[in-house]
Amino acid sequence: MNQKIEFVLKAQQTDNFRALCREYGISPKTGYKWMQRMLTHGLEGLNEDSRRPRSSPEALVEEVVCRIVRLKERHRTWGPRKIRELYERQWGGAPSESSFKRVLERAGMTEKKRIRKAVQSGRITSGPKAQGPNDVWTVDLKGWWNDPQGRCEPLTVRDEFSRFVLEARSLPCTRTEHVRDCFERLFEKYGLPLVLRSDNGTPFASAQGLLGLTKLSAWWIALGIDLERGRPGCPQDNGGHERMHRDLAREVQGMAYQGRQAALDMWRNEYNQDRPHEALGMRCPTEVYVKSPRKWQGTPDELSYEGLDTRKVTASGTIRWQGSMMGISSALSGWNVGLDPGRDGMVDVYFARLLIGQIDEQAAAFKPASGVGAHKTPSKSAEPG
Repeated sequence: MNQKIEFVLKAQQTDNFRALCREYGISPKTGYKWMQRMLTHGLEGLNEDSRRPRSSPEALVEEVVCRIVRLKERHRTWGPRKIRELYERQWGGAPSESSFKRVLERAGMTEKKRIRKAVQSGRITSGPKAQGPNDVWTVDLKGWWNDPQGRCEPLTVRDEFSRFVLEARSLPCTRTEHVRDCFERLFEKYGLPLVLRSDNGTPFASAQGLLGLTKLSAWWIALGIDLERGRPGCPQDNGGHERMHRDLAREVQGMAYQGRQAALDMWRNEYNQDRPHEALGMRCPTEVYVKSPRKWQGTPDELSYEGLDTRKVTASGTIRWQGSMMGISSALSGWNVGLDPGRDGMVDVYFARLLIGQIDEQAAAFKPASGVGAHKTPSKSAEPG
């Protein structure tokens, strides 16, 4: 800056302008520019001008900005990437993702994402991760809230692979019979999954029951559906479903609706049909999900075990073996179990394809299987009869 001031002062007194420019190592064009700025704006005119363009040929027009803001108003919990995908579907020619971020930030419609430290955790599974629709369905109870109609505790069911929400149902209560009725309608409409994943809460599991079985989960096994449960106190084992519950809470919970189920249905339709998912290549769940080829045939009257001895579990959860009554589980009452004699006086006890324990013939006692149980095919076939 001092050199510029010195130059323009000398330039007003010299007769050889080009020689002065050579002395200061600048071109005559630059020298004349400095002189002009000095004459027009004074010494402040010698400061460097910002190189930021005064206008952008690619600036968003007002109509585009208004569209972006209106879409965000309708989907307050969606991020710029999903808003851009929705814009592209409706109008085409969507600006870049960074443009959407910039518009929403300036409108005060974004929240900084909190980055949480990753915690290493394992998964308790009965098989590999879902590779296609209906490989794994996840189920949970949202957790209750109060609305103008009273207590609401929705049951939610979701296909893990396609993210398709099969059900979001407000139940009168969470007793087994109401949840089972809901699943019968789902099986009739969509078919049967290979695996159902749940947490360890009722009515899906029992901390005191044999292998955590309940009336409901025993029914699933009888239909040929394998069970998968997360670890107690580890909701991250069913993280995708928990993330969906967070969206449900933010978008439905606490809002005053004329009809509770109508609000859940509206949210479910939007989630399935309008909301793109990054894991699906920005497709919507309805574009990925297809019904299961395993058709619903109704609940079998009993289970048959080819080549095995069978015993029916009584209402109190016992079976008769060699003249003695042995306690198995009241969750299996009314169902048949298969007995597969093995070596060393031990008899494997199966419920459908699930090894639930062994009978020690010498001690005349039933020993439950350890851990979460294993889906294992007995030496003879076991299937619904």
